[in-house]
Amino acid sequence: MRGVCSAAMPRARWPVLALLSLSSGGGALAAQGAASAALHVAPMKPGYVAPRTSWGDPDLEGIWPSIDMVRVPLERPRQYGTRVVMTLAEQQVLEKRENEQIERIARQGAGGQIGGPGHWVEWGRSQRQTSLLVDPPDGRMPPLTADGRARLARMPKGTMEYGILSGPADFTPVERCISRGVLGSTLPVTNSSGMDITQAPGYVAIRYEMIHDVRIIPLDRRPRLSPAIPQYMGDAHGRWEGDTLVVETTNFSDRVGVGVNGSGAPASRAMTLTERFTRVGPDTIRYAVTVNDPPTFLAPFTVAFPLTRMADYIMGEYACHEGNLSMRFALSGFRADEAKGMGK
Repeated sequence: MRGVCSAAMPRARWPVLALLSLSSGGGALAAQGAASAALHVAPMKPGYVAPRTSWGDPDLEGIWPSIDMVRVPLERPRQYGTRVVMTLAEQQVLEKRENEQIERIARQGAGGQIGGPGHWVEWGRSQRQTSLLVDPPDGRMPPLTADGRARLARMPKGTMEYGILSGPADFTPVERCISRGVLGSTLPVTNSSGMDITQAPGYVAIRYEMIHDVRIIPLDRRPRLSPAIPQYMGDAHGRWEGDTLVVETTNFSDRVGVGVNGSGAPASRAMTLTERFTRVGPDTIRYAVTVNDPPTFLAPFTVAFPLTRMADYIMGEYACHEGNLSMRFALSGFRADEAKGMGK
């Protein structure tokens, strides 16, 4: 599905095949384990040397959608244990089940009677990676803190969880076309997952297809924003470590979740997000993201997966705005339900 606002499909439950992961550099051993696991999901091509820009930085420019990884779940199914990569035989069995699901959704639609048609879904390819979450070693997400649970309970439910709809503030940020946050904008989804990287001397810009967020990342040592200035996409500062672009982001708003499309528990304002972009082949970037958010999670997470450049990929307009027909119809529909005694 290209350039179509998901909020235009009220109360549709899209198949969430790939969710989020977070992580933190919780100590040297944890960092080493996460780095080792990331190497398994996108190893360097033998003999590959990353190209350089005209001013000498590693060249990451291009459109790098995450479509190929959309079938990989956030958390690892327990049958794989601590294995980041499944066997070829296991993948063949899994791919058969995936194809059956794709055929079923093509017939029935992606969101039931009121959702989008099945042919809108971008399914990517079957993968041997067992989960997006690569650290902790079991690929499972640790629990929320008490504060994290409380903030999650206060998050607007919107149409996706059939929450009370009294006004615009009851819709999620992605439904209001405000933002999906950094993680929600990068993780694989079933449509409009393009990510366009542009470089200039001293800067890297990342433009996301869905919700059209853009991050301008300086590479110098300028001071960070005051902690009193939170932002949906945070305050990003980058640096080069060899051929790897390292981006550390702080000053996050506590209004966006840290899952796919900004779902899940909202990040605290104390969260530090560290991303690493490494070109490992002519058309592959290894992406690894580390989140340190002790007020929200009891332990750190790391997610890693490859981004694949596609020469024929077109970044859609994604015409989305707050107050569109979806919001109007969802609110009027809820009022109608209330009049019939059906509202929550």
